[in-house]
Amino acid sequence: MSGKDIRNVIVIGGGPAGYTAAVYAARALLEPLVIEGVTWGGQLMLTIKVENFPGYPEGVLGPQMMSDLRTQAERAGAEFLTDDVVSVDLSERPFLVSTGERDYRARTLIIATGAYPRELGLDSELALRGKGVSYCTVCDAAFFRNQEVVVVGGGDSAMEDALYLTRFASKVTLVHRRDEFRAEPIMTARAREAEKIELVTSTVIEEVLGVEEGHVTGVRLRDTKTGETSELAATGLFVAIGHEPNTSLFGDRLEHDEIGYLITKPRSTATGVPGVFAAGDVQDPDFRQAVTAAGTGCMAALEAERFLDAEPHEQTAAT
Repeated sequence: MSGKDIRNVIVIGGGPAGYTAAVYAARALLEPLVIEGVTWGGQLMLTIKVENFPGYPEGVLGPQMMSDLRTQAERAGAEFLTDDVVSVDLSERPFLVSTGERDYRARTLIIATGAYPRELGLDSELALRGKGVSYCTVCDAAFFRNQEVVVVGGGDSAMEDALYLTRFASKVTLVHRRDEFRAEPIMTARAREAEKIELVTSTVIEEVLGVEEGHVTGVRLRDTKTGETSELAATGLFVAIGHEPNTSLFGDRLEHDEIGYLITKPRSTATGVPGVFAAGDVQDPDFRQAVTAAGTGCMAALEAERFLDAEPHEQTAAT
């Protein structure tokens, strides 16, 4: 493979982190290749409306924001490939990235594959995503002012989401399939003490109601002990049963935590493999916001540029 076939930067992933990395890498004349995935845009493609990203005072639909950011990166000089990466070889540089149909080599690699929320696995849940079904409380809570909503989950995240929603919703019903919560006792105690929160245990959601209406109208519940079913009116369902980072491509070749989130060096996006950087939700189990993902995408591109500048050989642009 000739030098002209080797890319300075390959970005894997097409969300806020990947597209921001592409903007900065392109402006640095690194001619990045962005392998954005067939379903590009990340989780924002499923959000109701984004009102907390700087620069959109009136708010913006998630897909529009991702399209704007993608266009900006493309105008800056980034090249896009709407395909999925099937394998990555990090054993030697330049790294080998394969889509199955074609192989690519990269001097540096920015991993921005994101994370995906765990789902209940209901057809009605899928039909109403972005229509009352949400996986990001911080993103969407404000849309449910003075409304009754449901949170499903039993861990710290579910408790935090329920407590956060009390700032906006008139009532929050937290549904958990077991009779005991996995959350820390102090978090559970806070939820129990909150006037707006009702805790419902040993109960699962069988169906999200409102498919025909085009928006959530409630949920059908089933008691796991008695088998009895009931319906609960609500305009929103917040699923808080965890997230899974998209890191299966990398196995144990990159250091990760027990869930799978990639671990980067302090105050850096650098992984343990020189020349490989991770940005966005794939390395962020805590914040999971578009603006923080974009920030780490910027960091990754700047670090990749500095890494290449320190190389003894000259960079070679792809053709």
